[in-house]
Amino acid sequence: MIKKIEDNLNNFLLKPQFRIYRHLLLLLVSISIAMNVLWDVPDKIILTDNRIFIAVAYLATTLVMIYFNIYILVPRLLIKNKFTQYVLSAIGLVTFSLIAIVLMQEFLYDVPGISREHIIENQVKPNAHLAENDKSGSIVAVLIGVTSSIFGTALLIAGVSTFMLFRYWTINNQRISDLQSATLQSELNFLKSQINPHFLFNMLNNANIMVDEDPETASQILTKLDGMLRYQINDSMRDRVDLEEDILFLTSFLDLEKTRRDHFEYTVSNDGDLSNIQVPPLLFIPFLENAIKHNPDNNNLSYVHLYFESRNNQLTFRCENSKPANPIERKVGGLGLANIKRRLDLLYGNNYSLELNETETTYTVNLQFKV
Repeated sequence: MIKKIEDNLNNFLLKPQFRIYRHLLLLLVSISIAMNVLWDVPDKIILTDNRIFIAVAYLATTLVMIYFNIYILVPRLLIKNKFTQYVLSAIGLVTFSLIAIVLMQEFLYDVPGISREHIIENQVKPNAHLAENDKSGSIVAVLIGVTSSIFGTALLIAGVSTFMLFRYWTINNQRISDLQSATLQSELNFLKSQINPHFLFNMLNNANIMVDEDPETASQILTKLDGMLRYQINDSMRDRVDLEEDILFLTSFLDLEKTRRDHFEYTVSNDGDLSNIQVPPLLFIPFLENAIKHNPDNNNLSYVHLYFESRNNQLTFRCENSKPANPIERKVGGLGLANIKRRLDLLYGNNYSLELNETETTYTVNLQFKV
């Protein structure tokens, strides 16, 4: 029962489909605070034009403060650990609200039972000190109302900020959990589809055939295969790997492919400084494996061209391969394009672009993301 309540509460606080209900709840809380203007006298609601106008204006001011805090201050300052700037900005926001409310109550606030004409009339009578007492009482009432309003608004902003922090923290933890799960599953599926007995058998068989004919080539095959296995078993389990290491792995993969195909060419080129760039492991391999798997033309020349470019903290990856006369329906990396996009979404959010371009003779993948 308690678990169900917690799940329902988390769904209400975090799920996008409940967003409108969260905003309605926030609106109701803001209205309840603004309505205090209408009953600052015990057991009596004052529905004068001035009071209603002040309540509406105060509600609008409160909502502006809250949503400015939600969409500007929290994501740009608080979430980015700029606590000092956030606190100063929040104080400035509350101060602005205080000035606005004081001005509204100064010019529009009316005290029940005491009109402006009554105060002016009493000021010229002998008992003018009574009018002064009434006026002092009204000032005290205004100050109490302003103080309680500002205090309530400050608490509301603090509560909203706490909720936003909790929401960002929960979503980030869920995103990390999903990313780890997707990454592990992707790595597992990739290892199953790439380093499988059939692949190993082909490479080892090629090396065995060349032991007598070309011992040097056989040694190179085994060396590259050893490096690939070490990379996929050990280095691929890290969160980040050097891009140059990943490119070396891709090159070894292409070298091995070339040894078993007579009409196959490839290039690996780059532009910009790639030395200090780190990327998630096994990120480009599904695209390369897809390019090779769906390019089995043994009668005509087939090719794969890889290109990397680093510019202004942006990495561009392009993989272009030829298409055979009778192309095979492609599934990226054996995982499906949807899973590849899912992993990119988890890794980079909205900070990447993936384009797939196909012509009669070529298939090209263009991937860009921030590094």
